[in-house]
Amino acid sequence: MQVWMMKIMTDPLHEMLDDKLSICYYKSYLAAVSQAIKDGTDVRVYFAWSLLDNIEWSSGYTKHFSLIYVDNKNGLFRHLKSSAYWFMQFLKG
Repeated sequence: MQVWMMKIMTDPLHEMLDDKLSICYYKSYLAAVSQAIKDGTDVRVYFAWSLLDNIEWSSGYTKHFSLIYVDNKNGLFRHLKSSAYWFMQFLKG
């Protein structure tokens, strides 16, 4: 786990924004939600966690798992990740 955390903290910005694993997660999860609806589950809302990077009590600001990367070292500038672009296309249908 510590090696992974160091990788996150030292990766160049373009690598931080290319979050293919998150896209795979959302595709898989939303396919399961779709199947649950087909099976009769009353699903009314889905929230993607999390919109913006935030503080994690055990990790501080070192974890970046949101749709929008918050650059804590450069004035809290926000960058859309590839998962955010994927979500926009998904929602457009």
